[in-house]
Amino acid sequence: MADLVLKNVEKAYGEVKVLKNINLDIKTGELIVFVGPSGCGKSTLLRMIAGLERITGGDFSIDGVRMNDVPPAQRGIAMVFQSYALYPHMTVRDNMAFALKIAKKSTAEINAAVDKAARILQLTPYLDRLPKALSGGQRQRVAIGRSIVRDPKVYLFDEPLSNLDAALRVATRIEIAQLKEAMPNSTMVYVTHDQVEAMTLASRIVVLAGGGISQVGSPLELYERPENEFVAQFIGSPSMNLLAGEVMETGATTVIRLENGGLARSHVPTQAADKGLKVKIGVRPEDFTETDGDAIHAGEVEITEALGEVTLLYFQKTADGAQVVAKLPGIRPELRRTTVKLTADPKKVHLFANGRSLLYR
Repeated sequence: MADLVLKNVEKAYGEVKVLKNINLDIKTGELIVFVGPSGCGKSTLLRMIAGLERITGGDFSIDGVRMNDVPPAQRGIAMVFQSYALYPHMTVRDNMAFALKIAKKSTAEINAAVDKAARILQLTPYLDRLPKALSGGQRQRVAIGRSIVRDPKVYLFDEPLSNLDAALRVATRIEIAQLKEAMPNSTMVYVTHDQVEAMTLASRIVVLAGGGISQVGSPLELYERPENEFVAQFIGSPSMNLLAGEVMETGATTVIRLENGGLARSHVPTQAADKGLKVKIGVRPEDFTETDGDAIHAGEVEITEALGEVTLLYFQKTADGAQVVAKLPGIRPELRRTTVKLTADPKKVHLFANGRSLLYR
């Protein structure tokens, strides 16, 4: 059992604050994923939880016990890094058992812990092999197994799949999901730049940007109800389309006249005072459909990408430099160099003003 609480946590290097006002509660059994652009501080925050970076402001606690000044070895935390960091001259069994031997556990305890972890990670047939005889995915599983045998309160993962090729990344991601199901009461914090990992593994996602938290929520909450333009465009690939416009009609259905000459309707409600408000509408590529009537966007398709079940359409950039991307079902190469008109269900049209979603005001 491990509840983690970060309250007003900060990290500064001299006068430069790289993380500020981090407030986050992580409950026992959650798998929390930190995502964000390069340099946003996600790995730094993970290392602060581990005790590898000093907390320069605020408080961090595990199960109500303040951890700011507790050494890493006494926090009950195990960490899996990008690098496997396996001892090349040791077998899989010895690599996994090493920490327990240092802790002077009995041979029976060590063997039981290693055998249990090997069963969970499907490593039993490889216990007598050296790391050089394993694939990249198997080596990463050994690194995870080395953490499991310690039976920590909290597991920390720092981009553990980034060194794997695409196929191994998919396979190992599934194995981590299975591992979490096999240990439902374990608390895990996971750092990645891969949105697919975040969306498929997380109980909740923490989006970091500019040294702070932009939004915390379940994967679907962030995808369907982003609080701001940054989250709207960061979550999802291709990213959400944002088009500038002005509110023309208010009420339960808002009508927006777009700067590109298009017309959009949104079920985000507005008030009479919002008439004339400068806004941006947000539409995900898969929510666009072709139309012969009023269009949110009409333009020439520059590039098509056939992905099998869908085709991505890349339009000429708008006057303000926006790149509109649509995802239509089927294979549609004939649309290249043609003019296509797009609309969207008002339920799928987001509204942002001053960078914030009007749903959250």
